[in-house]
Amino acid sequence: MTSSDRLYAPKTVSILGSTGSVGCNTLDLVSRNPEGYDVIALTANRNVEKLAAQAIKFKAKCAVIADEACYEDLKKALSGTRVKAMAGPDALSEAAQLPAEWVMASIVGAAGLEPTLSAIRRGATVALANKECLVCAGDLMMQEVKDSNAILLPVDSEHNAIFQVFDFDKADSVERITLTASGGPFRDFSMAEMKGVTPAQAVIHPNWDMGAKISVDSATMMNKGLEMIEAYHLFPVREDQIDIIIHPQSVIHSMVTYKDGSILAQLGAPDMRIPIAYTLGWPRRINTPAEKLNLTALKRLDFLEPDLERFPALRITREALRRGGTAPTILNAANEAAVFAFLEGQIGFLDIANVVEETLQQLDITALTCLKMVHAIDGEARAVAQELMKKR
Repeated sequence: MTSSDRLYAPKTVSILGSTGSVGCNTLDLVSRNPEGYDVIALTANRNVEKLAAQAIKFKAKCAVIADEACYEDLKKALSGTRVKAMAGPDALSEAAQLPAEWVMASIVGAAGLEPTLSAIRRGATVALANKECLVCAGDLMMQEVKDSNAILLPVDSEHNAIFQVFDFDKADSVERITLTASGGPFRDFSMAEMKGVTPAQAVIHPNWDMGAKISVDSATMMNKGLEMIEAYHLFPVREDQIDIIIHPQSVIHSMVTYKDGSILAQLGAPDMRIPIAYTLGWPRRINTPAEKLNLTALKRLDFLEPDLERFPALRITREALRRGGTAPTILNAANEAAVFAFLEGQIGFLDIANVVEETLQQLDITALTCLKMVHAIDGEARAVAQELMKKR
């Protein structure tokens, strides 16, 4: 990072979910320019040891552990430092309300909704790495962004790519946007082979280094369906203007097709530090240690149509988006419950999408009118999904 970059870099930052893959990559970038950033708050779910080490290294003002049972351990680990230890869901939102100019929202799942909204409501620049927030409360969340004059920058490589090449001032010139997908580790598996997939296999992604939940979503291709719903809220396009294609090399991260036939794409190595750096330095660009693409070494880029029979999550998510209202909220909650059950060895890999679809079939779809309703529907969907999984 050059001295000119530092002049435009956010002065103060908070990272919600600092011990996860995105959080660690964000801190890696910060560590390469320690004088350019002042870390305000770091949060984690249960990883006390890693959170405390990060807070001490980066001289954070506070460290928050979501699991209140871990509070004493965190307090002890931070004893003798100036880092304030906090714990519990309310503390996560309190940390998000601290006056950091730039907030990384990378808490996985619906648990990240309230802290992310806390940062949005005070008008912060929020780098959004939690797709579930927009999936379960998209319209409500985007209204909060508008009302608070907050800036929402997408971190997912696909949405970040679209953001970089989407002409918001001439949105009517956009014909469609295309989300690319690696296809996950089971892209070429038969249905019979996928039936026997284990959690250990599902968490190994061929191109990206991600956490367990996101890796399983990639394996089922549910993540691409969730990204489709997220894209619908982030960009001024209709559902039928959003395409998904398989691109095994994960070099083209997404594309925007304009009505004149031009297709603009963002290319880069499959390294999350690239989209994170784009949001961290925005509206400037900053240096990253990511590998630079050698196009002559690549030689070829492949594109395939997704198989909706082997990966029904793509069909289910599009149907949920079309139905609107509480459907995406139900879908997200049921998927989180099913993925957790799969990781615990309670259901099979192919059961994940089936549980999600059956949960959607059992619950009425209504208009989503408030955030309180999001929490109620989320809880109801999880309960239905749990009952369905007991019968499998």
